[in-house]
Amino acid sequence: MLLTRVPPPSLRFVVRSMWAAEPGPADALAHPVPRREHVLPTGDMHLVFRLADTPLRLFADPDDSTGWTVGHAIVGGARSAFYAREVAAPTASVGAQLRPGAAWALFGTPASALAERHTPLDALWGAAAGDALELLQGLPTPSARLDALEALLVRRLAPRPLALHPAVARGLRGIADGTPVRELVRASGYSHRHFAALFKEATGLAPKRLQRVLRFQRLLATAPGTVPWAELALALGYSDQSHCIREFGDIAGMSPEAYRRAAPSAPNHVCVDRSTSSKTSRPGGIRIAPTPLHRGPPHDRP
Repeated sequence: MLLTRVPPPSLRFVVRSMWAAEPGPADALAHPVPRREHVLPTGDMHLVFRLADTPLRLFADPDDSTGWTVGHAIVGGARSAFYAREVAAPTASVGAQLRPGAAWALFGTPASALAERHTPLDALWGAAAGDALELLQGLPTPSARLDALEALLVRRLAPRPLALHPAVARGLRGIADGTPVRELVRASGYSHRHFAALFKEATGLAPKRLQRVLRFQRLLATAPGTVPWAELALALGYSDQSHCIREFGDIAGMSPEAYRRAAPSAPNHVCVDRSTSSKTSRPGGIRIAPTPLHRGPPHDRP
C-alpha cells in the first residue's frame, strides 16, 4: 500500500509531496531474491526513513557485486543521473520529496553539498535522526507515520526559512518551460558563473543539468512505449534522435529500447540485470568522494 499526501501550507514551500509505503502480506513473497533497480532522477531531493531492518544498499556499476550500505534514515540529494540500489522484500518506509531551497531550511546546508549522493541523516541532524527513526518505527499505520513526519518537519524548519533568491525562482520557472539557460542568465543580470552558483546552492544542480533531467522526465511522461523516438526527440527539443538516445543512456544507464522492454510499473524505478544496465560512464555517477558539509548561513545575496 502506498499512501501519498500533499503537505500542509506551512511546509508546502519546501516539501513537494509526502508518502508512506506499507507492504501487504503477499509482498513478502513477491521478491525472495534481491534484485537491482535503477532509480531515475527527478531533479528533487528526497528524505526517506526505512522502517524495517534492511538498510539502503547501493552499487557503483553492473560489475559491483558487493555495494555498500547507507543506512535507514537518508537524504538523497538532487541527481543528474540514475543510481543503482538493491531491492529485496518490500519494506515499510515514509518520506518526502523536497523542493529547491529545502536543504537550507531543513538541514542547514546548501543543496550543492548533498547533490549526487546519499547522506545519512545523522550527519545532518545528529542524534535527532535516530530519535526520529525510532519514533516512526513505533507507529502502527502509514497515516500515523505521515502525521508524525509532518510534525517533525515543521519542528525542523529553520526559525526564519530563507526564500529562494529571486533570480533562482525566475530561473526555475524558465528551466521548467525549456527556456535556454543563456536567456535566463541574461535576464538575471548576473554573470553565468554567479547565476550557476546561486542555482546550485538552492537546487543542487547546475541549470543545464537540471534542465536535462526535467526534459528527460517529460520524455518518460510522453508515452515512450507508443511514440517513435525520433518524433519524441523533435517534440521535446533534442537536436535529433541520436542526441535523445545518448542523453537517455547517460541519465538512465540503459538504452531507450531497454527501458521499453523493462516496462516499469513506476516510470522512475526500473528493475535491471547486467544485460540491461549500461557500463558507460556518466555525469553524477553514484560513487562520489564525500565532500565536507558546509554549515552556517548562506552566502550573502548580492
